[in-house]
Amino acid sequence: MIRRLPRSGALLMALILSGCVIKQQQPAPVEPTQPNEPTQPQPVPQPQPIPEQPTQPVPQPPKLKTINWDASVQPLVAQMLRSSSSATPGSVLMVDRIKNSTNGALQSEKATDAIQNALANNGKFTLVTSDQLAQAKQTLGLSPDDSLNSRSKAIGLARTLNAQYVLYSTAQGDVKTPTLQMQLMLVQTGEIVWSGKGVAQN
Repeated sequence: MIRRLPRSGALLMALILSGCVIKQQQPAPVEPTQPNEPTQPQPVPQPQPIPEQPTQPVPQPPKLKTINWDASVQPLVAQMLRSSSSATPGSVLMVDRIKNSTNGALQSEKATDAIQNALANNGKFTLVTSDQLAQAKQTLGLSPDDSLNSRSKAIGLARTLNAQYVLYSTAQGDVKTPTLQMQLMLVQTGEIVWSGKGVAQN
């Protein structure tokens, strides 16, 4: 025999059962999902510029000191012309190639040309030309740029050229600032009639 519940009890029971159902039917709370942030593209590493190597300055070659032959020989030549007043005007003068007695290579050709230039139009001596001198050296079997100068060789050349005087010059000492010595000699006797000395100028 089924025992009937009072009406209020049945209602309570219905509420409990319906509550359980409702409770069971409630969906589990869903955590709100964070909206997906747009992914930032990874920055592409830029190639680093290669640092320029500091350029080394190119060392300048040392400036070569050149001798001013014209300025070096002119005072000596002027002194010689003043001192040779006894020379007969128009006497033939041979300028011998300057002898290098320095400690290095000397521009003997330029030095000799400078002496020739300083004596040009001197009004006292008639100069033996370069061509005449080269011809005389060839006659004597000497090289045109013969540097084995000597007073006796210079006098021999001057005699071949029928010169009355010979100007014999030497450069001595340090090749950068050589001392110049000039001697004016009589070809006939070899006598030194004038001698002068000076330092070459840069």
